[in-house]
Amino acid sequence: MKNILVPIGSTESAQNTLQFAIDFAAEVNANILVFRAYSVQSKAGVMINVNTIIERETNLYLRAIVNSVDRKNVTVNLISAKGSLVDSVEAIDNELNVDLIIVGARSNSIKEEIFLGKTAGKLVKQTDLPILAVPDGYKYTPVKNILMAFNSGIVKSKTALRPLQFIVKKFNCEVNLLQVKTADYTDEDLVLSKELENLKSSLTITENATTFQGVLEHFQKHQPDMLCVFRRKRGFFKKLWEKNTVLKEEFYTNVPLLILKGK
Repeated sequence: MKNILVPIGSTESAQNTLQFAIDFAAEVNANILVFRAYSVQSKAGVMINVNTIIERETNLYLRAIVNSVDRKNVTVNLISAKGSLVDSVEAIDNELNVDLIIVGARSNSIKEEIFLGKTAGKLVKQTDLPILAVPDGYKYTPVKNILMAFNSGIVKSKTALRPLQFIVKKFNCEVNLLQVKTADYTDEDLVLSKELENLKSSLTITENATTFQGVLEHFQKHQPDMLCVFRRKRGFFKKLWEKNTVLKEEFYTNVPLLILKGK
């Protein structure tokens, strides 16, 4: 893992998320790319160079956020980009190869009922990059116990599990697999891929209406410090991934959520 992208939102959540990302990067010897996208809506009759002003203000904001945290000798690069969040992230990935995005779960959202805000939600929905969503106020601790929830053991993508495999190897942590048999499961879903077999410390199979209900039922038993799920066309949160926000009543976790792109 070389490059970790950290999209920056509001000041309060940005500081906590960036500090978490730097603490994590220090452990895994990765670089941090602090990023903020900005847009300009042109108006007739405006004579000043609005683009230049907003770009300068964006860079000043990023520097202020970086200067407010402990960088721990981690290489931190600032990136401001004019355009949409998703397009900018994809451009950065094409040029620099982003291994992981670390983002605040609520980002700019001030609504208490929201778990994933629009920034995190858009990145989950519209990009293929792995994402680690950090709850508000969560302080970094080395990963020891991961609960991975899924309803199908089929993993066709050769790259989907790489972030998880890296974390497990780096931190020598346990991975407790939670396979949830929902109403639409097939016998094929119950066969674990070789990659999941190699990762598992334990396997629990449960029957629930949704995968989230399975997580709620078994979360306290395992007491993980990280929850891992796939973003699939069907399966865990398939309806949630259709939106740019996720309400706490639909899903909530008080530990970081690692979202892998699964096919």
